[in-house]
Amino acid sequence: MLNSRLLRVLFTVVLMTFLPAARAAESSVEKPNIIFVLADDLGTNGLSCYGADAFKTPMIDALAQGGTRFTHAYAAPLCGPSRAVIMTGRYAFRTGATNQDRIPLIKPDQETMIPRVLKSAGYASASIGKWSQFGLTPADFGFERYLSYQGSGIYWNTQKKGREYLVDGNTVALMDQEYMPDMMHKFLVKFMEEHLKQPFFVYYSLSHVHSEILPTPDSAPDSKNLYADNVAYMDKLAGQLMSELDRLGLRKKTLVVFVSDNGAVESQTEVSFIGGRKIHGSKGSMEEGGSLVPLIANWPGTTPAGKVSGDLIDFSDFLPTFAALAGAPLPANTVIDGRSFAPQLRGEVGQPRDWIFVQLAKMWYVRSAGWKLNQNSELFDMSDAPFAEKRVAADSQDPAALAARQSLQTALAQLNPAGGILDDGDGSGRHANKAKKKKEDKKGKESKEAKKNKEPKDSKPASEDEE
Repeated sequence: MLNSRLLRVLFTVVLMTFLPAARAAESSVEKPNIIFVLADDLGTNGLSCYGADAFKTPMIDALAQGGTRFTHAYAAPLCGPSRAVIMTGRYAFRTGATNQDRIPLIKPDQETMIPRVLKSAGYASASIGKWSQFGLTPADFGFERYLSYQGSGIYWNTQKKGREYLVDGNTVALMDQEYMPDMMHKFLVKFMEEHLKQPFFVYYSLSHVHSEILPTPDSAPDSKNLYADNVAYMDKLAGQLMSELDRLGLRKKTLVVFVSDNGAVESQTEVSFIGGRKIHGSKGSMEEGGSLVPLIANWPGTTPAGKVSGDLIDFSDFLPTFAALAGAPLPANTVIDGRSFAPQLRGEVGQPRDWIFVQLAKMWYVRSAGWKLNQNSELFDMSDAPFAEKRVAADSQDPAALAARQSLQTALAQLNPAGGILDDGDGSGRHANKAKKKKEDKKGKESKEAKKNKEPKDSKPASEDEE
């Protein structure tokens, strides 16, 4: 009897000693660090793991080989609206983020962004890189640390907007020979070093590969393809990030998500093919190439290695997914449009979407795996996407088309984007002055080429250095 009591006491002591450590270890697994790497203007035609013919991206390919690569992830087709959906988990007709000029109107007392959601679960946070579309500072929206610059595609201090940047509210000069992407990487490494024992969320918004496309530190003096140089440097930075995670012992408890904010610019879709085929549409368009983006998730020991998933991923899904992984509650009394795909990150089936929603200005569509229906009730057969999308005749009696139309019409009716905040821009989704300039330049270019009786007009947008 005494031995039995003694055993129970000893068991209790052992349990009380080791249970907290076990729970702490379990909590660590349940709350991964999250590094959200957001490339700029990178289409699936820019990565070799997606079949790109013109580029080799071994570091990002390795990220995909060690994790899960998604083939149907959809952004808004321009950066501001796209990033607003990411940060809020809400569609543009709810937040008003329908065009580039409306993004700065989003205020912290109106919308709750990812860092505030995760802070309730004990997460530290940092925003690194492009932010100015939102207005205010990252700190105003809940980030504890930040490095930001004005505009897009900042690399060197020879650029007007590249002469200085902000670090936690302090203005810092970008010195000669300092490369902004390298400065961002150093800031990221320091932040990770300072938070080895606390879960963290990093919004790592890259300069690459937004124009102005300039030589990288690795470019040869006589380089004939600076765009490829920039893709290669972006890939190099991805490799450096993985090496730092290994060095710091954070690799197995860190989820790295690599994604782009929208598709490639038109000039690149003209020359960057997948299997010899051109993607249909580009940045700023409501065609497949405007919104289809690469998405890779890598979390060793959790995300299945080498898996390719065809699940539909909507950009509103990131906030609820990260909240689920962190064990953080979603914002109260707020419609969150996203659906968590945390189960898929763990290799489970989860609850895949039947459709995703994309909006820009007064244009929108819902897209299922094989079909797309837009605001004008035009139905498209997407079986050959991203290379083609075939418009279905309005009077088609094809059973599959009829079923798709009915299903997608139901989804649009439930969303009712026309009943939300209406776009007040010029309909392009771009900054009003940039859209006007683009139209004027395009008109002048067409007139000039018509006079010279040359080949069809150049496909390059008039102002790719701006959104």
